[in-house]
Amino acid sequence: MTIKIVQANYNDKKNGRHIIEMLDCYANDPMGGNEALPDFVAQNLVYELSNRKDAVSILAYVEGQPAGLLNCFEGFSTFNCKPLINIHDLIVATEFRGMGLSTKMLQMVEDIAVERNCCKLTLEVLDKNFIAINSYRKFGFNRYALDPIMGKAEFWQKTL
Repeated sequence: MTIKIVQANYNDKKNGRHIIEMLDCYANDPMGGNEALPDFVAQNLVYELSNRKDAVSILAYVEGQPAGLLNCFEGFSTFNCKPLINIHDLIVATEFRGMGLSTKMLQMVEDIAVERNCCKLTLEVLDKNFIAINSYRKFGFNRYALDPIMGKAEFWQKTL
């Protein structure tokens, strides 16, 4: 079985199509909200990503078929005075789960982060997504806390 992990080229039409296919797969998954990507997102996302110097997407292929996607963005840690990479989306299509694709994509993004002199990788995960949590822990991720007395960090949002 041939597995290939590549950094996506946003200007490559095939890569762009696969990014949208995999993100739509994620959107339709219970962990992604159970709803297809809006047409606006499907039609504009790859173009918008191509205009961001901080965006990186990783595609996983099995026997030439798109099987996984990892989207991430470079940020900055003021406490470390170094860049960081935040993993925003990570999906492995149902039929390809259990093949180690998430680990391979995480390894590629870690290699990119080391190359960019980043101080850490960050991500958010739903607290009931036990499969993802186990995968992240296995790769070395942990919940974040500056001081255990103050508690664990939470991911919050305000929709605009």
